[in-house]
Amino acid sequence: MFAAENGLKGDPRLEAISAAIRVVPNFPKKGIMFQDITTLLLDHKAFKHTIDIFVDRYKDMQISVVAGVEARGFLFGPSIALAIGAKFIPLRKPGKLPGKVISESYELEYGHDRLEMHVGAVEPRERVIIIDDLVATGGTLSAAMSLLESQGAEVVECACVIGLPEVKGQHKLKGKPLYVLVEPSGLDEFC
Repeated sequence: MFAAENGLKGDPRLEAISAAIRVVPNFPKKGIMFQDITTLLLDHKAFKHTIDIFVDRYKDMQISVVAGVEARGFLFGPSIALAIGAKFIPLRKPGKLPGKVISESYELEYGHDRLEMHVGAVEPRERVIIIDDLVATGGTLSAAMSLLESQGAEVVECACVIGLPEVKGQHKLKGKPLYVLVEPSGLDEFC
C-alpha cells in the first residue's frame, strides 16, 4: 500500500521526498530510469521526513528487528531501528559477512543473486520489518522474507521508499503487507 492511500494523501512530506529523488536516465544501462536516492540523503529535511514516516508507522507495532537489504536498505534501516528500539540486521550480498551465514537465492530479471545474514542474527518469533529503497519485481524482498522466516522470525511487513504504481512483485510477498512512500519519478518522460 502506498502511504498516500493510508492517511497521508496530500502530506507535503511525501511531495518533498519525491522531489528529492533524482532520476538518472539510462543508468546503469539503456532503458533504465534509475531512481537515485543519494539526492534524498543530501536533503536533510526530506531524509528526516522519510525516517519519520516509517517510525510513525512502526513505533507501536512491537517490532524487534529491522532488516535492511543491501545496500540502500542500510541507509534507512539503522535510523528506523534506533528510533523504534529495535535491532538492525544487514542482509548482504554473498561473501560480505564474516563468520557463519545462512543464505537465500533468488531470481532476477537478468540472472540470479543471493542474500546472506549471520547465523543467530534473528531469533524465533521476533517481529521483523524489511526495508529497502525500491521495489520493482519483489524478488529481493521475497528472498529476504524467506531468509528471515527460515529462522522462525515473523515478517510483519516490507517497506520501501519507492514502489512501482502496480507493484508487479506483490504476489511474491506471500500475502505480507508492502508499505511504500512514493511512486517512481520520470517514468512518463522515458516511456
